[in-house]
Amino acid sequence: MDAKDIKNHLNMMFPSPKCELEYKSPYELLVAVILSAQCTDKRVNIVASELFKKYNTPESMLTLSQEELETLIHSCGFYHNKAKNILNMSRALVEKYNGEVPNSLEELQTLAGVGRKTANVVYSEAFKGDAIAVDTHVLRVSNRLGLANTSDPHKCEQALMKCFPAKDWSELHLQMVHFGRYKCKAQKPECEGCPFTEICVDKK
Repeated sequence: MDAKDIKNHLNMMFPSPKCELEYKSPYELLVAVILSAQCTDKRVNIVASELFKKYNTPESMLTLSQEELETLIHSCGFYHNKAKNILNMSRALVEKYNGEVPNSLEELQTLAGVGRKTANVVYSEAFKGDAIAVDTHVLRVSNRLGLANTSDPHKCEQALMKCFPAKDWSELHLQMVHFGRYKCKAQKPECEGCPFTEICVDKK
């Protein structure tokens, strides 16, 4: 089974994958992705929906003190660093980008709290660019399917980019996230009926 076969199976399993973070602007998405580190999308959506009622622009976010923002996002975990990063990121957007989220991977990665994965998510989701964001699900699935052999997200991203055409990257990312989240789980993968059992290097 080659990469094209894998993509065809994922197309059948997840024909129209959608990002499960809820947002109404690139800025809201950026904040939500920062909040999502070590936290479920479901929890982020609950917290963000309240947060964005008043604070859904960089300018409005900067009216909060770090302590006030920490209180609002507390249940997402790592709230101290996340609040610090969100405020520093918002300040940079106001000072350098007229309050707008930049639409290039290079500029996104200059923002506080924005690493390669977060930049890829925002670039592909908000700006419809071609990118593969490697989170824990994508990393696990890639290794199990033999598409990568690494614990390094960046090396995994490079391997996937070589296996699949650029036009497939953004959709592939979402499909692999859904597959890893709901089928190919870390602890109890649902191997019965999985189309990839013949190539899985970690089959139970």
